[in-house]
Amino acid sequence: QRVNAKNKASQMLYGDAPFACRIHVTGINFLVFCSTLFLFLEVINLAFLPATYDREFATVGATIWFILVLELIFEIAIRPSGYIGLVKSDRAFAPSTARHINGFHIFFETIALATFIPEFRCLGSGICFRDSKFSRVTSALESVAGWSHADAARGQFIIGLTVLRIFGLIRHWKQMFINNTLFPSKREGLDKWLIPGAKGSNDTTRRNSTKKHDDDIDSIVWHPEETAAELTNSEDDRRLQNAGTIGTALMVVNSHRALILLASIVLVLPMLVTLTQQNLVSYKMVDLLQAHNLAAPSSSEDDCAYLEASVQAWLRSAAAPQPTSLLDNVVDTYILWAQLLPVRCDFQRDDGVITICDGQMNDDWIRVSSSSCSIWDDSSPSSPSDASEAYFAEQLNLRFEGIRELGREDSVNGLTGFETRVFVNDNPTIALVNMGQLFVLLGILLIGLYGLNALRGEAIRLVLDPLQRMLKIVLRYAENPLSQDVKSGSNIKKDGPDGTDVEGEEIGNYETEQLINAITKIADLLRKCWGVAGAGIISSNLARTKDGETVVFNPTVPGKRVYALFGFVAINGFSELLRALDRDVMILINDVAKVVHDEVYRWALGDHGQCNKNLGAAFLMVFRIGDFSEVQKKKQVATEKLFRENAKSTTKRSANLRKRLTSARTGGRRTPYAGRKIGRHDVDGQLQLASLPGIQAFTDRALLGMLKSFAGVHRDKQLTTVWKNDFRLSAGVSAYQVDIIYGMDAGWAVEGAVGSEYKIDATYLSPHVNMASRMMSATKQYGVTILLSKAVEELLSRTCRKKLRHLDTVYVKGSKVKQEIFTYDARYQGVDFFLLERTPEQADMDAESYHNSIWDHDRDLLAMRQHVSEKFLETFHLGVKQYLSGKWEEAHRTLELADDLMMENVLNDGYLEYDMEEIEGRIFDKNDQSEEIVRIRNEIGDGACRVLRSYMERRNLKPPDNWDGVRQLSSK
Repeated sequence: QRVNAKNKASQMLYGDAPFACRIHVTGINFLVFCSTLFLFLEVINLAFLPATYDREFATVGATIWFILVLELIFEIAIRPSGYIGLVKSDRAFAPSTARHINGFHIFFETIALATFIPEFRCLGSGICFRDSKFSRVTSALESVAGWSHADAARGQFIIGLTVLRIFGLIRHWKQMFINNTLFPSKREGLDKWLIPGAKGSNDTTRRNSTKKHDDDIDSIVWHPEETAAELTNSEDDRRLQNAGTIGTALMVVNSHRALILLASIVLVLPMLVTLTQQNLVSYKMVDLLQAHNLAAPSSSEDDCAYLEASVQAWLRSAAAPQPTSLLDNVVDTYILWAQLLPVRCDFQRDDGVITICDGQMNDDWIRVSSSSCSIWDDSSPSSPSDASEAYFAEQLNLRFEGIRELGREDSVNGLTGFETRVFVNDNPTIALVNMGQLFVLLGILLIGLYGLNALRGEAIRLVLDPLQRMLKIVLRYAENPLSQDVKSGSNIKKDGPDGTDVEGEEIGNYETEQLINAITKIADLLRKCWGVAGAGIISSNLARTKDGETVVFNPTVPGKRVYALFGFVAINGFSELLRALDRDVMILINDVAKVVHDEVYRWALGDHGQCNKNLGAAFLMVFRIGDFSEVQKKKQVATEKLFRENAKSTTKRSANLRKRLTSARTGGRRTPYAGRKIGRHDVDGQLQLASLPGIQAFTDRALLGMLKSFAGVHRDKQLTTVWKNDFRLSAGVSAYQVDIIYGMDAGWAVEGAVGSEYKIDATYLSPHVNMASRMMSATKQYGVTILLSKAVEELLSRTCRKKLRHLDTVYVKGSKVKQEIFTYDARYQGVDFFLLERTPEQADMDAESYHNSIWDHDRDLLAMRQHVSEKFLETFHLGVKQYLSGKWEEAHRTLELADDLMMENVLNDGYLEYDMEEIEGRIFDKNDQSEEIVRIRNEIGDGACRVLRSYMERRNLKPPDNWDGVRQLSSK
């Protein structure tokens, strides 16, 4: 419609087509118009207009009332025979049935029409006497200022019944919608927007409109996306018929429920409020004036002075001027007339009237507004006996029902005749009540019409039509899992009398729940089985289309290059565990995996940390930075924000230079990477990850996930109690501890699927993945918990790098790349991690509020590194420096000293879990090489010192002639 409107406007502006405005008005349109007037007419009159317009509005309202009554009678009369049985059958919500009025609307619309009957008293001459308890004017006043709770509740109920007039308007709107669905015709101009219709009906023509029977009419249903003039396939007709019936059923049922709910809210809630709240200001004012009258019973000077002052104050508080309506300039007052008897003081008039400003009781005496004085003087009756509601209504052109006479008559000290008589004006109250009711009706009408229209249209477009297609596919697969023809579902068995799908009907009311559960499980399985590497495979396959249709699923799509941090986590000594536990080893692995996965996901930035593979006793953790083009683009955007002008010119020059260089190298030939946008580097070029904004926090959080999982494994109750005491592992002495080792590297990898149509795995292929695995394996040689490559160390924050130790520079097995390796010292012996436990909520808050100061303050990190002293670090770093520079004799002595410092620190601080007093002196005796002492030295000493010393000792403390500070690791 937006495109058509744009084209039409362009044609009119350029004179290519004349402007034509056509409005197609039908009987249903007229009824909708009448129902809308009937809903708002009376409320608008009472809210905004003075009493002089009551008769005209009553005449218009009565005319509309007769039209709606006749329409209701005709609707009941034209219902088909057997209608009651029809609504109880399976065709209850067929469009041909739903277009007729049902008992629901008959009941409520009859009540709505009955609420207008009191207005007929305004059709005669004179004042409108609508003093019935069921009139809207009286009810509006009682709902706010009723004498009792029952009066206020009744008034609120009668006022709320006006909402029932919406029922007829909604019914006519549904009738218009259903008729347009059954008999769509081409509409132009404003008619497109004035008459609601099924989507796409503008381009369809009336089909079989001369058919008279309901069976024929039911078969005329229109598909939203159909553009042909006719639907020729009977199977499609029946399918679309079912869709139309479901849509009609949704519209009818939801409209009934929505109307009942809205009506209940408007009717019941205000009534409940009246049970606890009342507005008795008028009665209290009269009681106050009577109390003053009784407090001064005599004609003494003191009593008269008190009475005069009290009357003055009472009049000033009760004579506030207020407008009568928005269209009338007359200003009235709340108190129209008041009389105080008996007359006993000089300031009183002979008739006891106190609302007089001329004569002895002038406006200077009571000091009220001139408008109030004018009303009192002009409308005051000649005799108190002439004062009545009708008198003041006629004199001041007010509504009769809005004027009330209130009075009190009492005796005091045996004296009678103490009487107070007051006429109050509550017409502004009536106007305010109806003004509020107008906004309520407007809100309910807009919510009802828009909500039902949107619900039905979106339900068909987004739910019903796709749901039916999905159900046919599911049923087809359930019948024959090997079936290849599942799109059309045309072979589904038909057993119903009208050719509908019995299987589809038998599914019941839980189709969406079943599908949602199934899809949720499938998605969960895909996520858990394929991991982060499989996300791109799934999304790329779902997006693959050809000629507008989804092509056959092909998971073995080309991979893509990504940047990430790779971490391997493994259970040390798994072979022994497997032999001891047999099939129960799976339980142990899963217990470890739960802790590792939770901590990695918690501490990783966003959802970038995931477990990609579970490799038996090892887990490949991937902290995905992004694919090649994404990382390049984000880096370029960040750079341009900092150096916008320079970046623009540099990027342009670099692009021209790359173009010239590429042309020169290839001689104009197309390269394998021609046409690919690869950012600021060639495909073989390496992006400096350290230059990415925020990479330090990203890498810190990845390492924290690893270290936190280390603490979590040695804190988990299942791992530290059940498995520690397992006889198969501990031999009954509670000696077993789960030992976890880690390795990390950073760089690029190819993300994709490996396999065939029979079996595929989503994985990462890269030397950096292999390097992470080598780092993990090397932890066994160096006797440490975690090893980091130089690529990871460079990406960490400065605070974190200070906590690392450079252990060695090596060539790992199968690699010719010189690799500096680092460790973060982490030891669980002697550390009670369970004392440092935090709730999952607290841990989540710690992860969300990450700052690099965590390396200096976190209790887990401090506890696992408590065995490392500054003196040891200085000595060890000196020894490594001497070792790398070829001073092996000095390095050997220095590393031996560092090892002794480590053992001394462990013994002095009591980090061990058992008593060492008996053998403490033997540990530092170099001549004592007993098996037990060597085992204890290996346990409490520094593994890196022993490895480097052992390597130098095997070569008699003399470096090779070509020594460049790098050695070859002998094993993986």
